[in-house]
Amino acid sequence: MTSAEIYIKNKLEERRSSGAYRSLKPENSLIDFCSNDYLGFAHSAALKHNIETELQKNSANLNGSTGSRLISGNLNYTEELEKQIAAHHQYEAGLLFNSGYDANLGLLSSLAQRGDTIILDELIHASVIDGARLSYANRYSFKHNDLNSLEDKLKHAKGNCYVVVESVYSMDGDTPPLMDLLNVTEKYGAHLIVDEAHAVGLYPTGLIGHLGLQSRVFASVVTFGKALGCHGAIVLGSNLLREYLINFARSFIYTTATSFHQLAAIKVAYAFLNNAGEEISQLQKNITLFKKEINVNETYPLRTSDSAIQCIILKSNNKARELANILQAEELDVRAILSPTVASETERIRICLHAYNTTNQIIKLTSTINQFINVC
Repeated sequence: MTSAEIYIKNKLEERRSSGAYRSLKPENSLIDFCSNDYLGFAHSAALKHNIETELQKNSANLNGSTGSRLISGNLNYTEELEKQIAAHHQYEAGLLFNSGYDANLGLLSSLAQRGDTIILDELIHASVIDGARLSYANRYSFKHNDLNSLEDKLKHAKGNCYVVVESVYSMDGDTPPLMDLLNVTEKYGAHLIVDEAHAVGLYPTGLIGHLGLQSRVFASVVTFGKALGCHGAIVLGSNLLREYLINFARSFIYTTATSFHQLAAIKVAYAFLNNAGEEISQLQKNITLFKKEINVNETYPLRTSDSAIQCIILKSNNKARELANILQAEELDVRAILSPTVASETERIRICLHAYNTTNQIIKLTSTINQFINVC
């Protein structure tokens, strides 16, 4: 073995011995309680049919985009779609990225400069952390949803300051006090950036739109791979911000543009979202039912969440994996979330509820969890 191979082997063995080894699993026929397909769009035959119809209407478009948007990959269709999405969320402008990871990477790495400050909630998504790392800015984190901790960091901020939070946190499912966050960031002249990945679908325009805060939020990131059932992302903000990202966001500039098929899927998914009142209502009912039926305790608590993401803290990789295995044996697809993805002693099962989950499925899920916790 070479020295590099020895290093790789040792690191993998360390991960196996700690119980944190990751592996890929193919699709299965279990009852879905783990995907981010909250409204069932990814499963929708009607959505698939409408995407095919949209492709047929625009049959002259190529299979691939042929290059970056600054070379050969830009289309009038793309720019019109960006305007439509921005209007849906009531922002001035938007810029499409190939994924939510690319959007956060491009936005954060290009926006903040040496001498500026980025302040992140400690539970922010890894893509935001990586984007901040690639900037030359000073970086701080504040305690999760803690306004006093945030204000303490804001007092030491230099240059242009950007505070970044999620409207629904991906691993806890909870929501920050956005009005209070805006008040404290504005007090110090900072700019709030909100990742809306897990809020769109729970709210048709995201939580920012639901609360009518677009004019006070500097930028918002919306992804299409969750409730919209397709792929990609958009950064929403001002026309000025859009122009800046076209010129300076490396994950936008130096990548092949989105294919037409993906653009068509996004457009059709937004048309479905505009008429998804029944699905959103059913999702809310399923969340209420789950919270009513689950019976947790102080040893293994349920995270406070009104979203589709519900987490039970098992406090060890082994316990989390044990409960996930029991649920999967009952044909319920729930996954364990292990450290280091989450902090040590916050290992958990992460349950994603959907509009298409039935009452019987949710009762079976909660009953199996309740039985496990009572025995423990």
